[in-house]
Amino acid sequence: MRSTLLALPLLLGWSLQGAKAEVLFVVNSMDPGIQVLDVATRAELRQIPVLREPHHLALSPARDVLLVGDSGGNEILFIDPATGELRKRERIANPYNLEFSPDGKMLVVTGLRRDQVDIYAWEAGTASLNLLGRVKPGDMPSHIAYRPDSKMAYVTVQGSRAIAAIDLETRQIAWTMQVGREPAGIIWHNGKLLVGVMGADFVAVVDPEGRRVERQIKVGRGAHALFPSPGGGPVYVTSRVDSRITALDPVTLDIMRVYDVPGGPDCISFDERGRLWTTLRWTRQIGLLDPETGEVSTSPVGRSPHGILFQARNLHPRTDATAAR
Repeated sequence: MRSTLLALPLLLGWSLQGAKAEVLFVVNSMDPGIQVLDVATRAELRQIPVLREPHHLALSPARDVLLVGDSGGNEILFIDPATGELRKRERIANPYNLEFSPDGKMLVVTGLRRDQVDIYAWEAGTASLNLLGRVKPGDMPSHIAYRPDSKMAYVTVQGSRAIAAIDLETRQIAWTMQVGREPAGIIWHNGKLLVGVMGADFVAVVDPEGRRVERQIKVGRGAHALFPSPGGGPVYVTSRVDSRITALDPVTLDIMRVYDVPGGPDCISFDERGRLWTTLRWTRQIGLLDPETGEVSTSPVGRSPHGILFQARNLHPRTDATAAR
């Protein structure tokens, strides 16, 4: 049972704007719900209920709307990141993962169970979605990356062992290629695609023009998602089976350091001090990793935590392309 102390802010009409410290949004897939935690104390400030099974989240390009996909409930929740208040729910078919394009004009949503990828026009200022097209890239489309010019989206297709390139102008599949068993996380990095191959232990370095795997970087079993650190620092890779986070050199992609993070690290959000907040899928916890010292601390959350977002106080809206991720 939640303590009276933790529930008190809800009874008093609490909002993030009135709080003094930074907060975390944590998406629990199996409880299900979205927790809002105080960073300093790890106390729960708010619980946002969902229908069935949320997984991923995305902050809008202007940083004024937080979208959370409830894949089992077939809806996207629109949340005010400054207040933690639920603005609206919109019916969307099986929104497992979602990412805004670098130019901020589109939102791509993968439907893992329905084997579909939906392309929406995003109307800034109105927080509305307009379906432009749907493609069927194969079995279990999962994570999303973009070419910097926003003309192409790349989606990992876990059950098909492939990535699919989707032309966002024609809304058609341009090409597919095999990369390994159960590809998951994918990012665009220095003209290459980096793909976490979850059914194995490596990151595949893909040349999207030549459509070939140039290199495999062994990072640990269950290689899952990739997160470039702010300011051009290391690229961090989570490996859920071996429970580790690997730091890759942003230029050479050589391994710089390996951190043991028990509990199955999955998604990562960086705070203003460069620390890594990560969801631990197997232990109902989140972890805080200091990359300088290697120290890891944990805090309890709901079952199967997945998406996570660190939210600093008094964020001002941004419109540049770098705010899109």
